[in-house]
Amino acid sequence: MKTGKLALYAIALWVVTIAAFGWFFVRGNTVAGTDTRMAVVLARDEREFVLAEMRDFLAGLQVVLDGLNRNDLKQVASAARAMGMGTAVDVNPALMAKLPLPFKQLGMSVHHDMDELAQAAERQEPVPQLQGRVTQTLAKCVACHATWQLKAQ
Repeated sequence: MKTGKLALYAIALWVVTIAAFGWFFVRGNTVAGTDTRMAVVLARDEREFVLAEMRDFLAGLQVVLDGLNRNDLKQVASAARAMGMGTAVDVNPALMAKLPLPFKQLGMSVHHDMDELAQAAERQEPVPQLQGRVTQTLAKCVACHATWQLKAQ
């Protein structure tokens, strides 16, 4: 009978652990922000990492727009691919756990959009359509920045 109780406690602990992880995965480490946005609370180095990724993305977008302006679709494809899902695979799982699910969804969709932009440029989709893709992706950036702020612990 002792073994049965121990197994029951182990199962209960497992369920509580999974539920807590699921809650944290969805909610992330957030608090009310200093304005109308929610603040994602990160360690200082994690915050700097996310901000550096955003700056790199902005610089990459400038290269994409320059390529579109000059009708250089190889440049567009190369710059977009450099911002695609391949850059998202190296993110620390502890950092990802701190990010709320909507933040993660927006971020991953932007990386996915860049892969799609690269493929569209390689297919030589017309420049106005490529510009439309960039516009739709930038709308996600604006939505994210309007919703979230990053706060260092």
